[in-house]
Amino acid sequence: MPKPLTVAVLAGAALLTRRALRRRVRASPLWPLPALDPPISGRPRTRALKLRVAARETVADGVVQLRLEGRDLPRWEPGAHIDLVLPSGLVRQYSLCGDPADSSSYTVATRLVEDGRGGSREVHEQVSVGAELEVRGPRNRFPLVEAPTYVFVAGGIGITPVLPMLRALPESANWRLLYAGRTRESMPFLDEIENLGADRVTVVAGLPDLDGELADLPEGAVVYCCGPEGLMAAVAERFPDVRLERFAPRAPLGGNAAFEVELRRSGRTLTVPADSTVLAAVRAELPNTLYSCEQGFCGTCQQRVLEGEVEHRDELLTDAERADSMLICVSRARSERLVLDL
Repeated sequence: MPKPLTVAVLAGAALLTRRALRRRVRASPLWPLPALDPPISGRPRTRALKLRVAARETVADGVVQLRLEGRDLPRWEPGAHIDLVLPSGLVRQYSLCGDPADSSSYTVATRLVEDGRGGSREVHEQVSVGAELEVRGPRNRFPLVEAPTYVFVAGGIGITPVLPMLRALPESANWRLLYAGRTRESMPFLDEIENLGADRVTVVAGLPDLDGELADLPEGAVVYCCGPEGLMAAVAERFPDVRLERFAPRAPLGGNAAFEVELRRSGRTLTVPADSTVLAAVRAELPNTLYSCEQGFCGTCQQRVLEGEVEHRDELLTDAERADSMLICVSRARSERLVLDL
């Protein structure tokens, strides 16, 4: 009979070996073959929160403001936005327009877009006080930087990321705001903004005269703009260094062209038509491919690019991330072929 001590030692060694092997297999299911890099699609970029709609208010014609309450919410700075997951599953991005010091609530406002994709209508018609919504973020790609002079241009609901910036500026700051909208009644937060500095604020009901209103900017002025795409394009044409906040896919640099996409892991090659997206082509073959906003903001459909040149049209990825990945819902190929790690 084996000695008890010998049996115990051998049993302990076998147990440690099994545990080490189990950890090794979990790290690489194909072990002892080399492990593949894990796919990056569907990784949450920020943790999700469940917040309750504590208040709902109409703050201008066609504009509803929501206050979403929680506890110990992540901090944010002026210019930040959140992803709001609506009851239908649609994901939409809204700038935070409340008080950054308030850790118990987030405030957003949305304008009803009659011919939009349905998100704003769902907020206006289906989201009521007491509803619980999933929120992701906040994120900030429109931060307020230090500058000797600020020039803000806002169109309609584009005032939402600008308002916290104006509140945060010290009294001694040199700033001016051009705020345009269809009518004064359609422009949210107008009274508060005019009270922040009537001599610094120009309100235009209708199309603004950018050449006149933005003439003779002080040297070193930093220009911020948020609003309809036409307004932002016009401001960017005059001030190439303008800081923009947009919640629609970037306009294409040229006409779309068809191209091929190879899915390296799946061993398939697809054609992406000029009038479709990489996401649509991929999901026709791999229907479980994750996606959400379809506008290049949430990051759910991010995929690693192994070969080819990408025309990035998203508003999320950093330069480092764009070096080897893309959001397949909006971005396309500059080359005739892309190879994805799918």
